[in-house]
Amino acid sequence: MLKIDFMSTLFVGIDVSSRSNVVYAMDFHKNKYISSAFSNNQPGAEELAAIILGCLKRHPDLTTVVAALESTSVYSIHIANFLSTYEALMPYKPYVFCLNPKMTANYRKSFIGMSKTDPLDAFIISDFARAGRIECDPWRGSQYLALERLTRHRLHLAECISREKTYMVSNLYLKFSELQILPDDDQPFSNLYGATASALLTEYMSVQDIIDAPEEELLQFLAEKSRNRIPDLARTSQLLRKAARDSYRLDKCMYEPINISLASSFNCIEAYQKEIKAIDKAIFKAIQGMAPNALTILGSIPGIGPVWAAGMIAEIGCITAFHSSDALAKYAGLTWRKGDSGDFESEDTPITRAGNTYLRYYLGEAANSVRRHIPEYQDYYARKYAEVPKHQHKRALALTSRKLVRLVFGLLVKNQLYTGELLDAELNSNPN
Repeated sequence: MLKIDFMSTLFVGIDVSSRSNVVYAMDFHKNKYISSAFSNNQPGAEELAAIILGCLKRHPDLTTVVAALESTSVYSIHIANFLSTYEALMPYKPYVFCLNPKMTANYRKSFIGMSKTDPLDAFIISDFARAGRIECDPWRGSQYLALERLTRHRLHLAECISREKTYMVSNLYLKFSELQILPDDDQPFSNLYGATASALLTEYMSVQDIIDAPEEELLQFLAEKSRNRIPDLARTSQLLRKAARDSYRLDKCMYEPINISLASSFNCIEAYQKEIKAIDKAIFKAIQGMAPNALTILGSIPGIGPVWAAGMIAEIGCITAFHSSDALAKYAGLTWRKGDSGDFESEDTPITRAGNTYLRYYLGEAANSVRRHIPEYQDYYARKYAEVPKHQHKRALALTSRKLVRLVFGLLVKNQLYTGELLDAELNSNPN
């Protein structure tokens, strides 16, 4: 937590919901100043700010405001941004903190027998701040939030594509049962969801139509739909016909419904892919005006492209908010709980998963890619994979992600590109 004079600070705890903000304010000696509820909208926020301001003016010994609230989806964003930028509060150096709800939930357990109500929740949050338990950095404003909205929406679109492809597997099997179970060497298409495969599966009513089509017609169809990108049309046609002959035949009443369903799924995937391209342009524009150096630095690590780099930057924000790679790892939830008691030491140390889910995802995906490009990370992954008999990949990837955190932190702090040499942060660390 920031170094502030606790004795002259007003601690404001806010229990946020979609409709209201329940507020409890106290000083260091637990004297109550505010206990009320306000609408979670612009007029309600202005009323709250005015009451806080009036309270500070009536008590000149209070010179600083610390507002703490739980990070509850998007409902806490507006009030956090409002209080941190409210001009009339600026002389009192307002600090706004969005807390992990797990932290306040665990703190509540120290109040044995306390009921759970919104006013008491606000009191718990206020007292949590008063006790100096806040370790995160203050609300960072809308700059990185704008990039975060874009990168998270891109992830949402990618998940929609993945979900649609998973959904249409059954229809693909009904239409062309042999196509998706062929080994890679016998696959006529490199991408079952690409333009050529999409056209074939929707324009030919059944596999029998593919078998009966004249060779010249099928070759011309493949060349046209692939824009002449298939290197060996004859072999592709041969593999396609063989797969069609080996596939089950559907009843004619199934032809049209299956084709309509497949065409709809392909249209959805195409629409999502089009939106992703638009989002990518918006992400690049946003990051160029905010953190172009960070994008270049992370992009210099082999295996990390602009998608993973932008995602990490959006979730990390300014690297100066973290005093060490350990702090960054904790923020991402890449820490492990130990279970020791006396002479007993548990072999099972589960990951906490209490941090930023999105940052942990981006680090995991980036680590999985980096290990394929950097021998040091490949060796580290393989060594960790071989250490345990179960959950090998998950454990090895999590530890590799933790190792990558040290590299990311070191490069961003030093403001230097990756050169293939170990940084001080790597040399001085002891990976698990």
